[in-house]
Amino acid sequence: MDGQILASCGVGFAAVYVWEEGGRELCLAEVVDADGGHQAATAYALTGRSPVADACRVGRPLWLTSEDVAGYGLQGDAPIPAPLASPMGASPAERVWTGALPLGGAARLLGCLLVVGRAGGGGFSTDQRTLLELYADQAATNLEAASARAADRTETAPPLRPTLPPALGGCFMLALSTGHMDVDTAVLDLFGILPEDFDGDVSALLECTHPDDAPALMSVVEPQQTDSDQHLAFRIRRRNGELRWLGLHCRVLAGPDGRPYRVLGLVGDTSFLRPTGDDVSLVQRLSAALSGATTVRDVSRVVVDSLRAPLDADRMAVAELEGDHLVVTVLDPPEPDAWPRSWRSQWRSEWPDASCHALPTLQNALREGHVSLWPAGIELEPHLKGVGPGGLAVLPLPADGRTVGVCLVGWDSEHCFGPGDRSLLTVASGLIGQALTRVHALDAGHELATMLQRSLLPRKLPELPGGVAVARYLPATAGLEVGGDWYDVIPLSDNRVALVIGDVQGHSAAAATIMGQMRTAIRAYAVEGHPPDVVMTHANQLLVSMETDLFATCTYVDLDMEQGTAWAVRAGHLPPLLRLLDATTKEPEIEGGPPLGVTADSEFPITELSLAPGTLITLLTDGLVESATLHLEDGMRAMRELLAAANPADPGQVADRLVAGTGQRHDDVAVLILRYDGMRVRPVRARWAVWRLPDAVMHARRFTARTLRDWSVTEEADAALLIVSELVTNAVAHTQGEVQLSLTLTGDRLRVAVNDASPRAPVKTENVDWEATGGRGLLLVAAMSAAWGSVPLSGGKQVWCDITLSPRDQPATSAPFEPGALPPR
Repeated sequence: MDGQILASCGVGFAAVYVWEEGGRELCLAEVVDADGGHQAATAYALTGRSPVADACRVGRPLWLTSEDVAGYGLQGDAPIPAPLASPMGASPAERVWTGALPLGGAARLLGCLLVVGRAGGGGFSTDQRTLLELYADQAATNLEAASARAADRTETAPPLRPTLPPALGGCFMLALSTGHMDVDTAVLDLFGILPEDFDGDVSALLECTHPDDAPALMSVVEPQQTDSDQHLAFRIRRRNGELRWLGLHCRVLAGPDGRPYRVLGLVGDTSFLRPTGDDVSLVQRLSAALSGATTVRDVSRVVVDSLRAPLDADRMAVAELEGDHLVVTVLDPPEPDAWPRSWRSQWRSEWPDASCHALPTLQNALREGHVSLWPAGIELEPHLKGVGPGGLAVLPLPADGRTVGVCLVGWDSEHCFGPGDRSLLTVASGLIGQALTRVHALDAGHELATMLQRSLLPRKLPELPGGVAVARYLPATAGLEVGGDWYDVIPLSDNRVALVIGDVQGHSAAAATIMGQMRTAIRAYAVEGHPPDVVMTHANQLLVSMETDLFATCTYVDLDMEQGTAWAVRAGHLPPLLRLLDATTKEPEIEGGPPLGVTADSEFPITELSLAPGTLITLLTDGLVESATLHLEDGMRAMRELLAAANPADPGQVADRLVAGTGQRHDDVAVLILRYDGMRVRPVRARWAVWRLPDAVMHARRFTARTLRDWSVTEEADAALLIVSELVTNAVAHTQGEVQLSLTLTGDRLRVAVNDASPRAPVKTENVDWEATGGRGLLLVAAMSAAWGSVPLSGGKQVWCDITLSPRDQPATSAPFEPGALPPR
C-alpha cells in the first residue's frame, strides 16, 4: 500500500484483506500502521457480521464512528481488532473513525480495504473519503494485476496470496476556475519536478505529457460533467528524457451552481502495468490509423483491424452510447451466428440500438468508467456471456469527461489476462473515445441527420396474434447522407395488422424528415380504420400538400390474422414476395398506382391475397435488389432463391440472410418479414345495430343476454349487461347517426365495443358529485372491466372495454401452425 497517499487522507492504520478463491474468509494480506502499536484481525468471515463483511455484502463503502464499531464488538461473531475500538463515551481525542471499502465490483469481489483515522483526528472529511474511494478503486486494479502475475507462475512455484504491488504516487486537488493545483510531493517526484520549481499551476504538469495522450488528459482539466470518475493511463516525458507510464484516478466535483468546480484524484506509477514494447508499438499504430478516420464507421473498422488480431480475440463490437441506448457501429465477425441469439433481433443491423438496462453488468461498467476484465468462469448475464465465454473485456470509451461508447472484446477459449492488459486497453479506449468525438465534430450535420432518422424508425416491433414479424435496416455505406427508407407494423382492430414499407426519394435530412411524416401519417390513417386504398389516398394527398419536390414509394398490406386474407396496395413500390409452405416462392401480381406525392387525384387499386399458415410475406426496398451493377429482375430472382432455401422457423435468420450479402451499399436497405401462423383461438363475434328508440338500451341488453347464453358466459353476464347499458346510453344520448354494438369472445376475454359517429372521445370524470344524476357511467365501466379505452374510427370512434372471464369449458379450437408441420385442413 502507498503510505504517502494514506497519510494524506488522514489514515493512521490500514489493512488489506483479500478474498481467496474457494475459501469463505477475507484474509489479511498487508498492513500499514503509521501510529504504531495496533493489531489487526487475521481474517473475517464473509458470512459473519463485521465492518469488512458488511461492506463487501452491500458493495459500497461503510463509514463508521466509534459507537458504530462498538456495536459490532458486542454482537459479531468475528473479533474487532484493537485499533477499531474505543471506549463508549470517549473524548474526541480518544475517538476513532473507521472506513471499510470493498475492492472490486459485486460480480467479482477481490477484497476489502480497512482504514482507521489518525488518533486525535476529527474524522474523515468529504474530500478524504472521496480520495480513499478512488484509492480503493486503484487498489482493486493493482490487486487484479497481482492475481494475474500469480496465475502466470509455473505449477512448481509455491502458491502466492495476492498482495498489492508497491505503488508510488500521491493525491492532488485541482481548482478548475484558476488552474491552481495542490499536490503531494510524491506526484512531483513522478513527473521529475522539484517542489521549489512548481508554482502550483497545472500547466507545469501538462507540459510533461506525451502529445498523443494530451487530449485525454485535457478532458480532466476541462471536464463537462460532475460527480464522474475518470481512469486514465498516460505517458509523460521527464526532464531527464525518461518516458514513464502513470495512472490517473479522479472525480469531478460540482460547485454551488452545479457546474464542475474541483477535481480530486490520485496519480500513481504504473510501471508494473506498463505495456511491453510490442504493446507500445500497437498503441502507436492505432493512434496513427485513427488520425486518418473521418467517420464513425471508419473509426470502428480501424479499431477492429488494429486490435482483434494482436489480441487474438474471437469477436469485437463497437457501439456508441446515446442516452441509455447502445447504437452498434460494427460487429466482427459480422455473421449473426457468431453472436448471442438474443442479440440477433436487436443488434444485427449496422446501427440498431439496445437498452443498457437489459445488460446490467455492462451498465455498471459504463457507470464506473474504467476497463473491466472478466475471465472465464465469471457468472455474467447470457447477453454478455455468449460474447466472451473464455474471457471478456469491456472498454468504456471516454471523451470530454463522459463515456461516449463501449468496445467489447471476447474470447472463446480461456484467456488469461496479463498484468499489462488493463493498461494497454485503457490507453486504447481513450484513443478510441477521442477519435469518436473528433469525427462527430467533423461531420455534425450528418450525425444529426442520422440520429433523426434513427429516432423516426420503430425501436421494436409489436407481438402479433398468429404471426411473427421481424425487420432489418442497413444504411448506405457509400456517401454520408442518410436516406428515407422506412418500415412499420401497425396492429389494428379485429386481429388485423398493417405491414408498411416505403422509400422517400433522395438521401438527405429532408428525405429523413419526410419519411418520419409519412410513417406517422400512414399509421394514423390505418388506426382510424380506413381500408388500404383510402390510407394510400390520404397519404398521397398529404404529401402533395406539403409542396415538396420529393416523392415516396410505398407498399401497404392489411392482413387478417384470423382468416389469412390480405389486401395489398402499391404506390410505385416493389410488390411483396411470398414463400409458401412447400418452399416455393412467388411474386404476386399487384396492380399498382403512382408514387405518393406526384398527383393529388391518383388512385390505388386493392389486390386480395390469401395466405396459408406457414407463409412468409416479405416486403423490401429497392436498395436490396437494384444497383448500378445489379438489374432489378436479377435482384428479385436472387431474393426468391434465398427465400426458397431459408428456414421459416426463424424469420430473424431469414432476414439476416437477405441482407448479409449487401456489402458496399449506395442506397439504404430495409426488409420486413412476417410469418403467418394462424391464430390458436379464433374469436367469435356478434354485432347489433342499435335502433334510436326510447327502448334502445333494452333491446341491446336482450341481444347481449342471448349472445352470452349461446357462448356459455354466465358468471360475468351481469357485469357485461351493465357495461352495455352505460355505453349504449352514452352513445344514443350524446351522438347523432348510426350506433353499433359488437361483442367479441377470445379465449378468456370478452370485449364489449360501441361504435358511434362522433369523433369526440369520452371524458372520464375525476370528481363526481354524488348528488348529481349523471357522470358515473365511465366510472362504472372502469370498475367492472379489466381495461377500457377509445380509438378513433373513420368519422367517429369506438369505445371498448375488456372483461376477464372465469375458467370454463372451452369449445375445441384450431391449433396454430407450427413451422415445418403440414397446415391444418
